Amino acid sequence: MHGIEQAIQLLNAGRSEEGIDRLRSELSTAGDEEKYTIAEVFMQFGLRDEARDLLNELKQQYPDEHELTLTLAEIAIDEEDDERAMDLLNTIPEDDEQYVTALVQLADLYQTQGLFEVAEQKLLTAKQYEPSEPVIDFALGELAFSTGDYQKSIPYYEKALRRKDNVGEAQIPLRLAEAYATQGDFDQALDYFQATDEHSPDILFRYGFTAYQANRLDIAIRVWKKLVDEDPFYQSVYPLLSEALETEGMMEDAFATAKEGIAKDEYNKELYHMAGQQALRLGDTQEGYRLVRNAITLDPGYKEAVLYLVDRYKEDGDYEAVKDLLDHVIEMGEDDPIYKWELALAESELENYKEALNHYDDAYNSFKDDADFLKEYGYFLVEEGRVQQAAEVLGRYLTIEPMDVEIQSFVSRLNSNEEG
Repeated sequence: MHGIEQAIQLLNAGRSEEGIDRLRSELSTAGDEEKYTIAEVFMQFGLRDEARDLLNELKQQYPDEHELTLTLAEIAIDEEDDERAMDLLNTIPEDDEQYVTALVQLADLYQTQGLFEVAEQKLLTAKQYEPSEPVIDFALGELAFSTGDYQKSIPYYEKALRRKDNVGEAQIPLRLAEAYATQGDFDQALDYFQATDEHSPDILFRYGFTAYQANRLDIAIRVWKKLVDEDPFYQSVYPLLSEALETEGMMEDAFATAKEGIAKDEYNKELYHMAGQQALRLGDTQEGYRLVRNAITLDPGYKEAVLYLVDRYKEDGDYEAVKDLLDHVIEMGEDDPIYKWELALAESELENYKEALNHYDDAYNSFKDDADFLKEYGYFLVEEGRVQQAAEVLGRYLTIEPMDVEIQSFVSRLNSNEEG
């Protein structure tokens, strides 16, 4: 083994070509165990053809040594030759010590092909042979989880967890956390998230989100702040962290977080909108309006931001700003009926009655079953001297709100005046 060890040292030192050449030179004098070691190294460094040749040579000498069969199947899987891998695994007899391992590998192959029932049957058969093997329970949990049967996955994961925390690189507490979270049991999920020691950005995001859903905003804020510290460009966390901080009454921190998110993603319209709302709540009207307008500049079709700004302008009594905003948005191709209604009201307040009438008329077909619109439009028509049309519009209103006695009386007077 001395020459093989030297070759491995060369490989680990990054001298791949020298190491591989040294391994090849060792083959002529290598024993069978040494050949198997060389084959494993060949596999590790992607020399599958040479590894396969060595393993097939050994297989001819030791046809009942099914560890060789498993390794050959592994090569076939790496080469995405699932059919060949299955053929090899199915040659392992039931009385062989590698049989259960073969069943687990077969189940994995069937699962990747979408044959979930066959995969489950293979695993259940394996469980009959080794009922306490955590890898089998974990595999059954993974299978159920992959098909969306999260409730079914939980007892398998929990049974596996009683014997070990990890299977390969997978942490079982993390799987349980996600399974419970999908079931809506956020408190239980949170317990398992806290039990895991994996803190990759994606895990921290889901951990924080589970805490958020469990209404443990203190934990969500702590975890998401850690995420931002470790990965400042994890952009999807900023709106949630900002919202959590705002809910906890930390408005200045929330605003700072939203602005920090904007600095990392200058095209995030939702963050501009959120930051604008927060600035307005903090009393910085100029900055608030600027930020919300930026959101609309990024996406003129961002209806939520447009209507928010319209409402704020109306609260300020600034109907000229309402008109300018909606004219711009409509000019950009966003011809939403609600904008026509809002424009009608703005033009009316600005005493541009002809333009207001046109906008009300344009909006009518979209809001002819909206009681608030009909009432507003009807009163406007009366002011414009269009009494008959007003009576018709308010009559339609009464079909929606028949108990409005005041409008009943008003329409009756309109009709009487018309008849007079």
